[in-house]
Amino acid sequence: MNKELQSRWPNFLLIFALAFLLWSVWNSASAPMLSYSEFLAKIRGGEITKVVITDNGATRTFIAKTKDNKFYKAIGPSDDQRLLRLLDKSTTEVAFQERSLFAEILLSILPLALFVLFWIWWMKKNQMHGGGGKFSSFFKSGAKLYSDDGGQIVTFADVAGVDETKEELLEIVEFLKDPRKFTKLGGRMPKGILLIGAPGTGKTLLARAVAGEAAVPFFSVSGSEFVEAFVGVGASRVRDLFAQAHKSAPCIIFVDELDAIGGKRNATLSGLHQEHDQTLGQLLVEMDGFANVGGIIVLAATNRPEILDEALLRAGRFDQQIIVPRPDIRGREMILNIHAGRIKLADNIDLKIIAKGTVGMVGADLAALVNKAALIAARQGRECAEQKDFEVAKDQIFMGPERKSAVISSEEKGITAYHEAGHTIVACMTRGADPIHKVSIIPRGMALGATHQLPERDRYNYSKEELLANIAVLYGGRIAEELQFGSDKVTTGAQNDIERATMLMRRMVQEFGMSDSVGPISFAQKNRPQFLGDELLNDSLASEATRREIDEEVKAIARQQYEKARDILISNKTALDALAKCLLEKEEIDGAEVNQIIANHKTY
Repeated sequence: MNKELQSRWPNFLLIFALAFLLWSVWNSASAPMLSYSEFLAKIRGGEITKVVITDNGATRTFIAKTKDNKFYKAIGPSDDQRLLRLLDKSTTEVAFQERSLFAEILLSILPLALFVLFWIWWMKKNQMHGGGGKFSSFFKSGAKLYSDDGGQIVTFADVAGVDETKEELLEIVEFLKDPRKFTKLGGRMPKGILLIGAPGTGKTLLARAVAGEAAVPFFSVSGSEFVEAFVGVGASRVRDLFAQAHKSAPCIIFVDELDAIGGKRNATLSGLHQEHDQTLGQLLVEMDGFANVGGIIVLAATNRPEILDEALLRAGRFDQQIIVPRPDIRGREMILNIHAGRIKLADNIDLKIIAKGTVGMVGADLAALVNKAALIAARQGRECAEQKDFEVAKDQIFMGPERKSAVISSEEKGITAYHEAGHTIVACMTRGADPIHKVSIIPRGMALGATHQLPERDRYNYSKEELLANIAVLYGGRIAEELQFGSDKVTTGAQNDIERATMLMRRMVQEFGMSDSVGPISFAQKNRPQFLGDELLNDSLASEATRREIDEEVKAIARQQYEKARDILISNKTALDALAKCLLEKEEIDGAEVNQIIANHKTY
């Protein structure tokens, strides 16, 4: 047998098994079954022209052919004299076929045997090619190993904007480099470190930088990779992950999105939660149990720390919890320098100005900004990215891409111009509001226009004055429409403004304690998301009377700020008209031009 035939014989075996199985199914299903009494009745009636009798021992199988060429199957006793007498009297042709017990058994188990042989061959083939086969790999962790002998090495030089976090992680690097320096004083290697921060702040990059600085193997796995519908699979994958790590110790295991497997356990008996609880229980044992032999540091990242199980956060498991904050202006400039170093830049680029205009952006956002600026410059045929490319990229991220094909009527353009001018005038005339950076009536995304305010500095707290100013600015657009076109002509363009103002006022009353009538009482949810944005609070803890009082206080704040914004716009109607006219002519103006228009038409 040549090599080609040897490699192909399992395929021939599988084809033969499938063909035999299909033939068996077709053969058994091709003739409808008759009861034995019905079979005898058809012989008496002269309907059957031919019978093939197969002797199976105690029973006989009858395949009958009728006058209209139909076939039927029946099973009866082998010693029934009635049948023999009927066949003698009739004109039915009779044929006998004998099948041994061995043949019956062989035909019944042959397809199964062929499939078992093929399965064994397939498993051995996968084992020879490494990995123990797909079936056995189902229970493996699937963690990716990054080591210093392959792939791109990440160090702390590649991470910017989180200097304090890097300093805390340097202790781990020193421990991995020289553990005896700490153990000789009786110290022990920390078991786990939990990185907590908003999405995109660089938690995964920091973990890889720790491994790169310490020059140790780095196993990376996502929490969702442990989750399966089959009970026990997740726990098996956790055991396999730590078994691999023990062979490479000292090393680092990084679990991204820890909340996928580390959520609080409950008493439900559903299969999915049984799987979750077993997976979490195995992780707890591996991190701090009898089987733990040390040499492994577990780094994990999450943006949902409030839902993690308490047993996971106790000392001996995740010993340290390190916050990875959003970068400040200096951090953003450093991050931009790293990413901008990978593209060609014009000589007049000032990254500090770009950093100032990207308040709230995280590392991933800034990387996307730099990449988008490079793509815009390439699309325009330039050799390098210029300052205006970064401005366009920033506008697209904050306000959405331009809808150049949108056909806007002159009437709608006028309404949009006054709407955005209303926001702008109130922002410029209200103490505590952020300065205007850019005003546009170019359709972007789902909006027909946008007023972009830019804080002068990074904020970590907001005063009541600043929050009230934001509410007044949000109402400015609707009020400007009302003043110029009448209350019957106001549009749905203020929908998002009203939603944001309502949310802000409710938070002031329910969460921040900024209401004199309700008082410094919080009705916030205990475990609300910390890093996934602001959600409407559930005030179910408040009584019916308190909820009515909250509603009245929210309405009072709304009326107060609405009237305040209205007074500002009535007093500065000339500036409002001039700004709207300028927007209709240029479609987009910057903050400096806005200030000049207001200064020329300001009412003192």
